[in-house]
Amino acid sequence: MITIIVGTNRKNSNSLKVAAYYKRQLEKKGFGSEILSLEELPDNFIVSDLYGARSESFQPIQERITMTTKFIFVIPEYNGSFPGVLKMFIDGCLFPDSFVGKKAALVGISSGKYGNIRGVEHFTGVCHYLNLHTLPLRIHIPYINQELNQDVEFHKEDTLRFTNQQIEEFLQF
Repeated sequence: MITIIVGTNRKNSNSLKVAAYYKRQLEKKGFGSEILSLEELPDNFIVSDLYGARSESFQPIQERITMTTKFIFVIPEYNGSFPGVLKMFIDGCLFPDSFVGKKAALVGISSGKYGNIRGVEHFTGVCHYLNLHTLPLRIHIPYINQELNQDVEFHKEDTLRFTNQQIEEFLQF
């Protein structure tokens, strides 16, 4: 099972739009996937689901993560790195069942010109610590507001080529 994780809990985020794009592209290639937006985390997640505690509302999310064999993380830039809620989510998931030995592709996005290079590198370190194998081809999409057209599709030739290449490699990974 492929799960696309939206690395923020921000409502109507560009990360969610990019995740939906990846889902559509996977479907076109004959592969199912599901999106897990961190908006779905329980409101009291920081109290109810960290440090070994588990709430009823988080359990279905944990089950989805445990069943997943491949992840695509869409990671927006927050203050030169990745969102704290993404790290909290990783910390709240069961270890080692959630991520150890599984595979992941990383997609960085930003409103600025670097496409969250630093945040993706920081998150790669977390993945390595978890023994979550990452696809070497990481995508960095800068100026995300200019990349998506009114139909919420990428339209620039380079972005289309690189995202397609990443998806193809991910499916073989």
